[in-house]
Amino acid sequence: MDDAGTPGEKRMRLRYAGACRVCEVALPAKTEAIYERSTKTVRCLGHEKSGVDVVTVEAPISAGTPGGSARREFERREQNRERRIREKHPRLGGLIHAFSDEPQSTKAWDSGALGEERLGSRLNELASDTLRVLHDRTIPGTRANIDHLAVTPTGVFVIDAKKYAGRPHLKVEGGLLRPRVEKLMVGSRNCTKLVDGMLRQIDVVRGMLGDDVAVQGVLCFVEADWPLLGGSFTTRGVEVMWPKKLYPLLRAGDAADVDGVEPVYRRLASALPPA
Repeated sequence: MDDAGTPGEKRMRLRYAGACRVCEVALPAKTEAIYERSTKTVRCLGHEKSGVDVVTVEAPISAGTPGGSARREFERREQNRERRIREKHPRLGGLIHAFSDEPQSTKAWDSGALGEERLGSRLNELASDTLRVLHDRTIPGTRANIDHLAVTPTGVFVIDAKKYAGRPHLKVEGGLLRPRVEKLMVGSRNCTKLVDGMLRQIDVVRGMLGDDVAVQGVLCFVEADWPLLGGSFTTRGVEVMWPKKLYPLLRAGDAADVDGVEPVYRRLASALPPA
């Protein structure tokens, strides 16, 4: 039992200025007040008793803008290209720009933004107490970002949206006499690096949440050439599918576990700021 008469509390003169957590009155340094060890906050002597009803209002969370950083990068490249053309051709720059194509490297940013925007828009429509979503989140200390995060009662889904032409499929090499190697192909294009990138994103999220929360990676191909039957598959623990296959997976959680969704959602929103 400490000086304030309640376990975990101490009546003391403050070394630093603060504010009462109940009435928010300013408490200058050397003011006598009650220090709460459990919350690391102080109360003025007018609220010496700890049994005061306090309503805590949590700050709203910005879910982020789907495809926001990819869209900004596309617009930046497009504007820089137009500026260069106009500087090189002062009289005909506008006409040349209007009738010339963007480089493929610039178009890729537009295509990527479209995929994220379309998937993110639908995820926002599905959002509920048992499905909380975050978009376009920065991985601290890197230039990388996570397209979408879906927090559900069954765990967290790390979702990478891709707008590629062609049919996604798994190509397996080796096996009996050689090491088994799995390659993610889209048409004839080797896209295995997408799986590598997703595994890194999963490691980041798992590092923030620990082992108590399941984390599943999903590569979601928007507008790909999927077959009428089957088509989805798993490679190195990462699910590869299309949007309509993904949505039921996100809504399959037990509503009884809804209380666990919000804390995980807020933890990820705080640790992974909008890009």
